[in-house]
Amino acid sequence: MALSVGSTAPQFTLVDTARAPRSLGEFSGKKVVLVFFPGAFTGVCEKELCAFRDSLAQFNTVDAQVVGVSVDSPFANKAFADKNQVTFPILSDVNREASKAYGGVHENFAGIPGYEAAKRSVYVVDGAGIVTYAWVSENPGVEPPYDEVQKAVA
Repeated sequence: MALSVGSTAPQFTLVDTARAPRSLGEFSGKKVVLVFFPGAFTGVCEKELCAFRDSLAQFNTVDAQVVGVSVDSPFANKAFADKNQVTFPILSDVNREASKAYGGVHENFAGIPGYEAAKRSVYVVDGAGIVTYAWVSENPGVEPPYDEVQKAVA
């Protein structure tokens, strides 16, 4: 079940594209935009992460940190970030624990038996660790409402 507004954001520690551990707690005091996406190098995910990349200046003006999360390996996420010039952290949730704690996972994703991918979801977490915005899509082909996310962070 997805988190709702007003919930305490579950803590996590995942590895980034350099395989360094990163935790939600390191952004304490800042607004965090958590962007869970199903998979690197897929069309909709590429459009989504590039849209957040292109909006970084707006997020920076309100001291908000964008963090991407996928179930892909740090190696795939690094290649994806490099190809798309994504400069915000992309974390690897290879055990699916963070994805399940937030928006959930798609079972048998893309018709692959046993493969679980994060549901496309966006959460805004305030500096105190409380979820102030939550959006989860059951359809992996739907992009988030970017304007809503911007308003939630502003």
